[in-house]
Amino acid sequence: MKISDITIKTFRTYADRWDVGHALPLPNTQMMQTVLTIHTDEGVVGHYFGGGSHGDNEGLNVVDQQQILWRIKDLLVGQDPMDREMIWKWMWVANVQENVASVIDNALWDLAGRYANLPVYKLMGGAGREKVKAYASTYPNIGKPHVYAEHALACKNEGYIAYKIHPHYFWNPETGQPTPGRPSNIKADIETCHLVREAVGPDYVLMFDPWGTYMTMEEAIQVGRELEKLNFYWYEHPMPEYRTESYVRLSRELSIPILSPEIIAGGVFSRAEWILRGAGDMSRIDVVRGGITGARKTAIVAEAYGLRCEMHMAGWGNLQVIGATSEDTSEYYEKGLLAPGVDYDAPHPYLKNTVDKIDSEGFVHMPKGPGMGYEIEWDYIDDNLIEPNATTKKTHW
Repeated sequence: MKISDITIKTFRTYADRWDVGHALPLPNTQMMQTVLTIHTDEGVVGHYFGGGSHGDNEGLNVVDQQQILWRIKDLLVGQDPMDREMIWKWMWVANVQENVASVIDNALWDLAGRYANLPVYKLMGGAGREKVKAYASTYPNIGKPHVYAEHALACKNEGYIAYKIHPHYFWNPETGQPTPGRPSNIKADIETCHLVREAVGPDYVLMFDPWGTYMTMEEAIQVGRELEKLNFYWYEHPMPEYRTESYVRLSRELSIPILSPEIIAGGVFSRAEWILRGAGDMSRIDVVRGGITGARKTAIVAEAYGLRCEMHMAGWGNLQVIGATSEDTSEYYEKGLLAPGVDYDAPHPYLKNTVDKIDSEGFVHMPKGPGMGYEIEWDYIDDNLIEPNATTKKTHW
C-alpha cells in the first residue's frame, strides 16, 4: 500500500465561543475548519480535523495548507503509510512546523486504525482504560472572582471530577476591559482561588493555569504559596516557558507540583530536557506538538522518570493517547474551554458523533470506531466549502 494523494477541504462551521477581551459569550460563531485526508492506492484513507490555533477545533490556515500541498505531499506520495515512525522523523529533520507535521502524523494514525479496524488507542496498545476522568477547563476572563466560584460549583454539580481555572490575563477584572500591557492580576487571581475553594469544598480537585503571564519569580511564588494553602492539585505554566532556569528554581521553591512545559516548541525533545533539569514536576503535551507519535513518546519518557504527563487540550487525538497510557502517567482529560453561556457540548455539524460528553460520574468514554472514531457528515462539509484564506473571527488565545 502506498500514499497516492493528500487533500484538504476547508469549510465553515459554527460553535459557541468566548470573547476573552470583554468577558462575553459569542454564540454560534462562524469558524474555519479543515479536514486533511491521506489517500492510498488501495482505497484506504486517513483523516484529521483541525490543527490550527486550538487543537482540533479550528482548521489549518492557508500558509500551513500550502506547505502540505506543495512541499510535504511531494515527500510522502509513494511512501508506505504504515511507516509512520520514518515519516515522523523525516518531518522533524526537515524542520516542518510542529502543527503541520502533527496533522500528517495524526491522519496516518487514523488511516492505520481504519485499515486494522481498531481505535487508535487499541492500535498503540490499550492501557485497560475505557473511560477517563474529565476536568472542566475554563476560558480565561470568564468574569470577576465570584463568577469563577459560581461556575466551579455549577461544573461540580454537573458531574465534573475536577475544575481548572484559567484566571484573569490581558484583561482587568475591575474594569472589564482588555489590558494588553498588563498581563498579571495577582490580587484578583488569589481571590478567585479562595472563592472557588470555598464554593466546591475542601476535597474537590482544583488546578490553576495562568498561561505564562506571571512575569516575575516573586509573582509566581506568591500565587503558588496560596495554591499550596488551598490544596490545589497542580500549578500549570505560571511563567514564560523560555525561562527554563526560573522553572528549575520555582520547582525547588514550591511543594505544589509544577506542570510545565505546556506550549513550548520542541515536542518530546524539549520535554525530555525539562525533565532532566528538574524544571517541572509534571510534563504536558498534545497531539498538535508532534502528533500522536510524539505525544506517546513524551508520555513514555515521563513514565520512565516516574512523572505524570497530562494531555493538553481536548480532542480526538489527545483522548486516544490517554487511552493508551496508564492512569499513573496520564490521569485526566481536559474538557473545554468552558464558560457561562457557552454550550461546549453542542454537536459539530460536520460529525455525527461527539468525542467527549461526560457521563453521570464525570468520565469521558473512549471512542469505539476505527481510527480516531470520526463519523463524518460529508454532505455538510461539501455544502459549506470556503477558500482557505476566508476570514473568521478569532475568539480566544
